[in-house]
Amino acid sequence: MTMWVFGYGSLLWNPGFKPREQVIATLPGYHRSFCMRSIHHRGTDEKPGLVLALDEAEGAHCTGVALSVHEPEEAQVLEYLRERELISSAYVEKVLPLALSDGRKVEAVTYVIDAEHVQYCGGMPLEEQAQMIAHAVGGRGPNTEYLYNTTSHLRELGLEDEDLEWLAQRVRQIVG
Repeated sequence: MTMWVFGYGSLLWNPGFKPREQVIATLPGYHRSFCMRSIHHRGTDEKPGLVLALDEAEGAHCTGVALSVHEPEEAQVLEYLRERELISSAYVEKVLPLALSDGRKVEAVTYVIDAEHVQYCGGMPLEEQAQMIAHAVGGRGPNTEYLYNTTSHLRELGLEDEDLEWLAQRVRQIVG
C-alpha cells in the first residue's frame, strides 16, 4: 500500500523529499490555522513565531496536497518527517482519510495540533497573529518567509486561503 503524506503548510513548498505523485486533497474535520507557537523553526522561547497546524473542528475541512512516497523511501521519509514535525510534542502524527481531487480516497500521514499542548494558541485574533509573525525569527529563518511561501504556494495551486492572504498583506504593511 502506498504511503501518503498530507501537506497543508510548509510541506507544500518544502516537503523534504521528492514525491512520486502530488494531488490536491481535502481533509475533513480540520482547518488550517496559525494556532501553534513556534519556538524552534520560526521563533524562539523569548519571541515565539506562529506556524500552521491542523486544528480539529466540527464541519471544517482543509484543502492541501497529498504527496505519495516512493516505496523504497517510505521508512526514510517517515523518519525525516518525524524529526522535522515532532520536534516538540505540539504536533500529533495521525493517519487520516483524504479525498483526492481525482476521486480516489487514501489514508495519509498527517500532523495535527494537540490542543492541550502549551504551544497551542487557537482562536488568536488575526491582527495579533500578524504582529507575532512580522517580528519572529527562528532556526529556519524569519516567520514572514514561512507565511509568504505558504500563501504563494496555495495561490499557485488555486487554493487561496482568505485568512492567510489577509495576514500576508498585513505583515507586509507591518514590516514595511
